[in-house]
Amino acid sequence: QGQLVESGGGLVQPGETLRLSCAASGRNFSSSTLVWYRQAPGKQRELIAVIDSSGTTSYASSVEGRFTISRAKVKNTVLVYLDLASLKPEDTGVYYCHLNYLWRDYWGQGTQVTVSS
Repeated sequence: QGQLVESGGGLVQPGETLRLSCAASGRNFSSSTLVWYRQAPGKQRELIAVIDSSGTTSYASSVEGRFTISRAKVKNTVLVYLDLASLKPEDTGVYYCHLNYLWRDYWGQGTQVTVSS
């Protein structure tokens, strides 16, 4: 069965940087579009960054210019990264990676990012 596993979250101060990683394995996810979502406390999950199989990216306006999504493949695992820069307290939340493969949604377990001084 396919699975997604995120890592890299933590507690950082405003203005700092962080890299999140997501490893997608167990299926041939090479052609899948990969998406990062964020769920802030008390709010709905929101889409923040997308990368398709060709490397084309798009971002939510709230993170455009500060966050960068990228992808790589190592053997049978697709890796998707989210580089977070100029972090703000409002970037605090649980970050999830997601993909859809053969009409089935796959989600990671989430990784917590807390931005606080």
